Amino acid sequence: MEFSEGFVATVAMVSLFIGLPWIILHYMSQWRRAKGISIEDENLLDDLHDTARRLDARLDSIERIIAADNPDWKAGALGSVPTDRLTDQASRLTARR
Repeated sequence: MEFSEGFVATVAMVSLFIGLPWIILHYMSQWRRAKGISIEDENLLDDLHDTARRLDARLDSIERIIAADNPDWKAGALGSVPTDRLTDQASRLTARR
């Protein structure tokens, strides 16, 4: 057995019995650590929730103001515009084919 064959066999054994288990155990510990949510992520979620609540309150206020000026605004906004857009898009798609 030459030097290069022995070297290759040694590298193969070391990588098989030391390297492979080390990689497996390393990623297993990373998966365990990543199971829970971090404190920073939890704080970010709380901030996003507060922002969403404030934006929802602002939208409600805007809707009340618009409804006071024009009581039928919501029926007009929901009734004709989206269906016209969908009809236009459908006709454009069928014309392309």
